[in-house]
Amino acid sequence: MTALHPFRLEPALAALNAAGEETRLRLLALLAQSELTVSEIVTILGQSQPRVSRHLKLLVEAGLVERRREGAWAFFRLSSASGAAALAREIAAWLDPRDPILAEDQARLSEVRHARTEAAARYFAAHAAEWDDIRSLHAPEALVEDAMRDAVGEKPARFILDIGTGAGRMLELFAPLAERAVGVDLSTAMLAVARGRLEETGLRNIQLRQGDIYALPIERNSVDIAIMHQVLHYLDDPARALREAARVLAPGGRLLVVDFAPHQEEALRDKHAHRRLGFSDAEITGLLAQAGLETILHRELAPGAREGAKLTVSLWLARDPRIVADPIPASSYETV
Repeated sequence: MTALHPFRLEPALAALNAAGEETRLRLLALLAQSELTVSEIVTILGQSQPRVSRHLKLLVEAGLVERRREGAWAFFRLSSASGAAALAREIAAWLDPRDPILAEDQARLSEVRHARTEAAARYFAAHAAEWDDIRSLHAPEALVEDAMRDAVGEKPARFILDIGTGAGRMLELFAPLAERAVGVDLSTAMLAVARGRLEETGLRNIQLRQGDIYALPIERNSVDIAIMHQVLHYLDDPARALREAARVLAPGGRLLVVDFAPHQEEALRDKHAHRRLGFSDAEITGLLAQAGLETILHRELAPGAREGAKLTVSLWLARDPRIVADPIPASSYETV
């Protein structure tokens, strides 16, 4: 078993008392595997909404579970606080998954996950033409993703952040490198799609959060690698978004920006809500410098003549110039 963070007597008793009840143990076993809404938990446990909410409230108050608001929905997951998270996972690990009650819960959880995946598949089927429309305009996606992997490298990271996560593809690619990977998007619809898609990966280190790109729900000085893939051209203030991304980078942390080079495809404004028709190297490098970051890589991926595409994809990798030994002010640990 993993070593637990030391607990004071009172919070330890509160946590163990909260966990010491059948429904709440079942909840810990479920939330160790997946982030869930109240309605999903009601479906799995076959209990009333008020009863489920009451048990969740006790687990939240004890610090074993945390609640996250996403539009009109509330999601629950095991606590991310180091001590409480370790204790919650240890308790869940003690439980035998072959227990008949827990096995039934697992079967219903699988049904919930399957429903998410089906919903994501329906969304992609309905919007496939739109996605294919844009893909056909630039270099092959496999080429872009290979270039991104080369830029990021294979070194493991503590915390990877995908800003404007959309359908979650960047998390699918890069979460395996991380202890913790978080995707942030303003759209609850896109987060639902990402949640369904990522269920199929089997990755358990991913969290999805609803949040504003200009006010990320992420701690200052905490992110090792941040990714902004095809996001800036939708924004009315790219400079502000880059400053906010820089805010959450840890000393020495890196930001990977992927977007289009300048182009003349005006139809993208009307058909796909693009506010900007690409960015020059000088513009992005300048904005990164204003955000306090130094650009260490720029690469352009132009479509080949045979591909019939028109747009060049640009990649910028920037670094926070502080070194890990630099002191971080105590106030920097406050959340937004």
